[in-house]
Amino acid sequence: MSASDNFIPLSLCVLTVSDTRGPDQDSSGDYLCAALADAGHRLHERAIVRDDKYAMRALVSRWIADEAVHGILVTGGTGFTGRDSTPEAIAPLLDKAMPGFGEMFRVLSFDEIGTSTLQSRAFAGLANATFVFALPGSTSACRTGWEKLIRAQLDARTRPCNLANLRPRLRES
Repeated sequence: MSASDNFIPLSLCVLTVSDTRGPDQDSSGDYLCAALADAGHRLHERAIVRDDKYAMRALVSRWIADEAVHGILVTGGTGFTGRDSTPEAIAPLLDKAMPGFGEMFRVLSFDEIGTSTLQSRAFAGLANATFVFALPGSTSACRTGWEKLIRAQLDARTRPCNLANLRPRLRES
């Protein structure tokens, strides 16, 4: 679908995955909430969940099932340590993967962090007509993902096409 002349505000959730951060230390979640609001979208709900795949999966499943939620932004748990389990928790919930997101995120990150970008397992996809984007836990990574990829694709005015204008067709069979 092509771009629209009008902005379409979306209802988005923000999930921070962390064993160590609380509301006062969640700069990545703070950034994503401010960025989506600055872009004209609405924050539906925000949460911090420990790096436990079942706790993550339960919350994201609830959001995916809520027709009022158009997208979910996840920060954290995408690395290689023993506790990093965001891809294992959330990827099985996706109906369709968006491989280009992770690929482009790592290309863009290379300019900022060099070969360390190989450690990122950032990914995105679609679950029950809900867009899901999973980013690393650093505020810098969230800024790169939002400013260089997500913001434009969630803006119905982005040409030649964008994800926001696909929403009416996501449930086609």
